Amino acid sequence: MKSDAEVLLMRRERAKGRTQEQAAARAGMSVRTARKYEQLGKLPSQLKAPRDCRTRPNPFEEDWPWIAAQLGRDPALQATTLFGLLGQEHPGRYQASQLRTLQRQIAVWRVQHGPNKEVYFLQVHEPGPVVQSDFTHMTDLGVTLGGIAFPHLVFHLVLTYSNVEAVQVCLSESFESLAEGLEGCLWQLGGVPRQHRTDHLSAAIRPLDAEGQVQATARYKALMAHYGLEPTANNAGEAHENGDVEQAHHRLKVAVDQALRVRGSRDFPDRGAYARFLQDLVRQRNLTREPRWAGERQALRPLSAMPLGLCRELRVTVTRFSTIQVLGNTYSVPSRLIGTTLTVRVHAETIEAYHGTAHLLTTERLLGKGQHRIDYRHVIWSLVRKPGAFANYRYRDDLFPTLTFRRAYDALQAAIPEQADRHYVRLLHLAASTSETEVEMALGLLVEQGTAPLYDTVRKLVRLPTSSAIPTLSPPVVDLSVYDRLLVGAGVGEASHG
Repeated sequence: MKSDAEVLLMRRERAKGRTQEQAAARAGMSVRTARKYEQLGKLPSQLKAPRDCRTRPNPFEEDWPWIAAQLGRDPALQATTLFGLLGQEHPGRYQASQLRTLQRQIAVWRVQHGPNKEVYFLQVHEPGPVVQSDFTHMTDLGVTLGGIAFPHLVFHLVLTYSNVEAVQVCLSESFESLAEGLEGCLWQLGGVPRQHRTDHLSAAIRPLDAEGQVQATARYKALMAHYGLEPTANNAGEAHENGDVEQAHHRLKVAVDQALRVRGSRDFPDRGAYARFLQDLVRQRNLTREPRWAGERQALRPLSAMPLGLCRELRVTVTRFSTIQVLGNTYSVPSRLIGTTLTVRVHAETIEAYHGTAHLLTTERLLGKGQHRIDYRHVIWSLVRKPGAFANYRYRDDLFPTLTFRRAYDALQAAIPEQADRHYVRLLHLAASTSETEVEMALGLLVEQGTAPLYDTVRKLVRLPTSSAIPTLSPPVVDLSVYDRLLVGAGVGEASHG
């Protein structure tokens, strides 16, 4: 039996004016075979009559009514499950090699009698009106910063018409990350679409308390109003309704993985270098979408005059422990603020403390709840007067700025356990008063030599700041006469040419 391709080749050769012998030779068949297919006027596949009878007995014919009843009760039952039940009910009747036969028969049953499946409706996208966004986890790519694992996410924005995308690195799926990511990505695109589609923002809003959820909803509406965006969301549990960005997640992560493989290393010196790597990759990917992007760019509306800089504001009071509570986490502040009410602005990765309009401090935001960050500089001035409080201080572990300080404390505990706390607290006071780096270098040197890092010993090794160390700068003297000489020289040159 010849294939359809061979017969079609023979027909094309005959249409070019070739003889039957020539056409048959070019198609790799005999003249008799070529004459047969010319007379029939059909392809080999059209000569095959569908088989309407079995070539061998159906081994499951006796038990098929029971099988069909089970499938009718629960269509999700698998052939392997039913085959196992048949083996228990009728030992020795069926062989393991017959499982494939049952699978084929059940597949036919599902086509004829199975439940309807969900239909996805192909959408017509127009330039400019819709942008979709979502978070995607990037930790499984194994990116490191300075050799340290960097668990992170990416806020991903995709225009549904051209598939042009923008990304921003973030550390958590919080509302602040969403607001800052959306704003940053819009400014990367250089324009504003008509509609912003997301999921139900449950991961960003649900962890907040009732008051926080109300504030987050109001701030999200303010962000949409600032850029003139119409907010829409897919139905709960229907991620495919945000399908463009969901597919873009997968393609982006594959592209990042391949780019890292080509780079030969997944380690970056800092977060800025990694962010630039991602931006360069996204820029290259967007170049392949230039034809559609050219049309969509014209449909985007211009950006506002400046970013909104949306953040969450809280009013907190500094406790007598020189700490504040922000979204379930504890932060230290300078002790001079005890009893003061502060305004705290919570961003995606930082928190800022203000008293009125005066900015007091900025610190890294803690993720989750029940965590704490205590800066020894905020409390050391009181602790040095009460060194006995160090032993049972709730946040004592935060008072070891680096591993070197921890090793120094352990060395003091081994050498003079009764006075270790007093010496260590004075060392922290020295670090806050002079230079933490200088003190750390002195501690490291003494610990390596096996010498107890006593306060007096360390103090002798630390260079104390003096007024003479600060250079005195004199006002610069600008001599403009050199320009006058250049002008005179130019005049002489012109006169000689004349």
